[in-house]
Amino acid sequence: MPRLRQVSRAEAESKVVLKTYDLLFGDRDPVTEPGTTTGTSGDWWTVFALAPDVLEHANRGFALYRSPERKLDPVLRELAQTRVGWAKGSQFVFSQHCKSLRGLNVSEERIASIPQWQVADCYDGHERAVLAYADCLALQGGRTPEAVFTALKGFLSDEEILELTYITCLYDMHAVMSRALRTEWDDRDDPVVEIAAPGDFSGQDFLDIGGRPS
Repeated sequence: MPRLRQVSRAEAESKVVLKTYDLLFGDRDPVTEPGTTTGTSGDWWTVFALAPDVLEHANRGFALYRSPERKLDPVLRELAQTRVGWAKGSQFVFSQHCKSLRGLNVSEERIASIPQWQVADCYDGHERAVLAYADCLALQGGRTPEAVFTALKGFLSDEEILELTYITCLYDMHAVMSRALRTEWDDRDDPVVEIAAPGDFSGQDFLDIGGRPS
């Protein structure tokens, strides 16, 4: 379950929330009868419904990146969105945008290689530049070597680079929020936990061996 309360259809008063629910869930109450066509529970939407104007702002962001006004190649856009989902550890963002890539007829090899794109030979030079830039944004806080930016400018216009930057950062935010609030596929415990030592092993034993693995 997500960490924040979900808004049921019965308590929803905002037209934005009700319209969103109608679009995604039909006449169901998404809290008592969860589920979307992509297999998620849909609780991202029911949590965002707590602040209807925030939900509306997010909906506009989804419409913006899919708008026919966009100049950026949608495959390049989705490669960056999928990579940022993986880089931020968001199973939700990563999983959803793998599906988006598939919808754009991107090969299974290229989709499966996103986690290790640096050593994959299935991407062309343009795609590799976009993936490198996505890493600069998601993993380096925007710190981008000049060579990466020069590579982008070799095949993208300034307008396309702005779109790429904005959309990638937007999905960085969605990935971070999904993990923090434990929505959708990000409702999972952190895998990094202490593994217990044998019952007869003490902290002093650890100090005596200098903290070295035995």
